[in-house]
Amino acid sequence: MHLALYLSESGVHAGGWRHPRSGMETGANVELFRHLTRVAEDAKFDLAFLADKLAVDDVYGGTPDEVLRTRVNVHRDPVVLLTALAGATSRIGLAATASTTYSEPFHVARMFSTIDHVSGGRAAWNAVTSVSDGEARNFSRDAHLDHSTRYDRAAEFLDAVLALWDTWDDDAVVLDRAGATYVDPARVRRADHSGDWFRVAGPLTLPRSPQGRPVIVQAGASGTFQAVAARTAEVVFAVTPTLDRAQDFRAQFRAAVSAAGRDPGSAKVLPGIMPIVADTDSEARALEQELRSLVHPVAGLTFMSASMNYDLAKHPVDGPVPDVRSELRGSKGRFEYVVGHAVERGITLGELAVEYAASLSFPMLVGSPKTVADEMERWYSAGGADGFVIMPAFAPGSVDDFTRLVVPELQARGLFRREYAGTTLRDHLGLERPAVATL
Repeated sequence: MHLALYLSESGVHAGGWRHPRSGMETGANVELFRHLTRVAEDAKFDLAFLADKLAVDDVYGGTPDEVLRTRVNVHRDPVVLLTALAGATSRIGLAATASTTYSEPFHVARMFSTIDHVSGGRAAWNAVTSVSDGEARNFSRDAHLDHSTRYDRAAEFLDAVLALWDTWDDDAVVLDRAGATYVDPARVRRADHSGDWFRVAGPLTLPRSPQGRPVIVQAGASGTFQAVAARTAEVVFAVTPTLDRAQDFRAQFRAAVSAAGRDPGSAKVLPGIMPIVADTDSEARALEQELRSLVHPVAGLTFMSASMNYDLAKHPVDGPVPDVRSELRGSKGRFEYVVGHAVERGITLGELAVEYAASLSFPMLVGSPKTVADEMERWYSAGGADGFVIMPAFAPGSVDDFTRLVVPELQARGLFRREYAGTTLRDHLGLERPAVATL
């Protein structure tokens, strides 16, 4: 199986930053990220992943106050941070987020090609469409693009980036000193992309990167997302709370990849999981309860509001969960399930807030190393995953626990590598180095 680490100084669990084994006292500096990435590399993870958000969440109540008070909402420029991590590691893949809604194709193509060169072929771009009006207001817009429009833009954005990455042949740099020729002009071409959203001439301003092009990562669950990702994604970070949903998603997505004319094995589906592991099952359950006791309900409401792009402050915390599925303007696939499932169970909005803030709708695997490895093996063997994104409850404690306790158990079962077989991220993922596409 493949393993990716979600990098976060606070952890994913909303109570994680309050736990005494979190690293928040260090001031969320780059050394913590270096530590997490090195730990993952020592454990032979495929890649480490940096998410991003382009605003301090302010959807809940129309103000960032409760977000700032109750949860960690700090986002550094992930591409800059990734460069620092590339210099601190040698083998692990490195993925960062850049928005197709608030970026330009040329900038993204050049940034990630540069990181691929700097890291020796370990870069990946997580292509997202962003989610909230708060992000729009930081980029001279009043409101975020609607769901279908931003995915139309994303599809064209990806086409333009791929075209730019293929503007140089692998052997374009000839370095003929005697003949006074550095680059053979016949082996470099313009992208000449012209579409509804973008006009990009090209060529890119640097040679083709070590992997041919960086690995493309995408995250989502909606049908619109799948239609775009089926054409281009090589790794999919999935939100699938149950095994049956994971099996359905992977089967549907692989069918879509095949329909798009690609080998289904060329796209790896990695659901996110939150392992809470200790030496024994009872100790792990106690840790899970301790973390849950540290969750402030408003932390969940603010997170949900920003991700849904819908203000939940309009509804009483002690009232039933409102069925707002038709009003979602942010993340649709995830919250259509979250809201629908909560409405079916008849729980209150406050109960959902704590539940969501604890797991973010990722399956929580609580137990001893054997218990956690058993569940991971069950998902993997049943066709629910090609591997997993490890979402640490708190950092660095959860990362240290998982790599120390669970990874050796997976290795002993022959489910995970003991050593890297190659040097690039494509090597780790078993992905072919793509040939230059004919433009």
